Amino acid sequence: MNPVSSRPSLRMCVRWSLVAASVLILSACGGGGSGASSGSSTATTQSVGLSATAALGEKIFRDPSLSLNGNQSCASCHVAERGHAGPLRFVGPNSDIPTEPGSDGVSLGGRMSPSIRYLSFNKPFRFEDGSASTGTPTGGMFWDGRAATLAEQGKGPFLNPKEMANADVATVISKLATATYANEFKALYGQGIFDNPDAAFERVALALQAFEKESPEFKSFSSKYDAFLRGQASLSASELRGLALFNSTSKGNCAACHPSAIGKDGSFPLFTDFSYDALGVPRNWKVATNPAEFDLGLCANGTDAINALSDAAKAGLCGKFKVPSLRNVGLRKAFFHNGRFTSLTDVVTFYV
Repeated sequence: MNPVSSRPSLRMCVRWSLVAASVLILSACGGGGSGASSGSSTATTQSVGLSATAALGEKIFRDPSLSLNGNQSCASCHVAERGHAGPLRFVGPNSDIPTEPGSDGVSLGGRMSPSIRYLSFNKPFRFEDGSASTGTPTGGMFWDGRAATLAEQGKGPFLNPKEMANADVATVISKLATATYANEFKALYGQGIFDNPDAAFERVALALQAFEKESPEFKSFSSKYDAFLRGQASLSASELRGLALFNSTSKGNCAACHPSAIGKDGSFPLFTDFSYDALGVPRNWKVATNPAEFDLGLCANGTDAINALSDAAKAGLCGKFKVPSLRNVGLRKAFFHNGRFTSLTDVVTFYV
């Protein structure tokens, strides 16, 4: 018998140390965990200090009446208690589905709702050195980078048939015109704003963007790890071991895509470089209902930047999805673009 076989392997030790780092440090990043607030609060509290546009955006964000059946809002799929990521609710007996059912109560998207915290620091999609052949694809909103701004991203769910499921822009605005805050919308944008649905929809998107940019709910930097970086808190021995593995280029090397250090400009880490990776995450058959269809990610995002590429260049981007921020990761219940894994242990095991 090999005497080494009865001891935990180095790989297993690395795995559990990284899980410890993720749970003990990153679960609190930006809110939550020991010594930090959860980052969630009531709408009334969040409205304090917001501009009129952002305060209006908050009401839109929380309003389920803007969906097909009046039962789904932006907040339904970006839940504060989950770090503004998907809720992972149970649909039917013993069936944990990582994507929120659409307004029709039946339709399921193929991707889980990503966290929208700290997205205000993101930039539009680009190839970092300006060259599609050699540059690193970076930035953009959604898992595939198809939206350039928070405002553009905010428009998508209203018209997505598997989400809020409105037939068209005019339908969204007709619902908005009867909302409890409709007069506030008119006071801000003009009494005749609802007569022009396209213009009104642009204002909806800009208001949502303002809310996400201004509200401390989405960028609190209030975790224990942030306090550690400020010299105001200490990490435990296990947390320090996990952090060392997280940063080590010869061990976890997580920081290669999820930077953990203060930037040269003094900015606190976002735990993402907003780049894209093809990790080969297995299919999640709870949401992938058609075996003949494949989620190609970045290469099929439909943007001008991607469509302009040659077929060969596009092929090199297939299967790539956005590197998410690990802030608040311990609050989430499903991971990767398709929610294939439901525990951080499984995530780290997959990487190992």
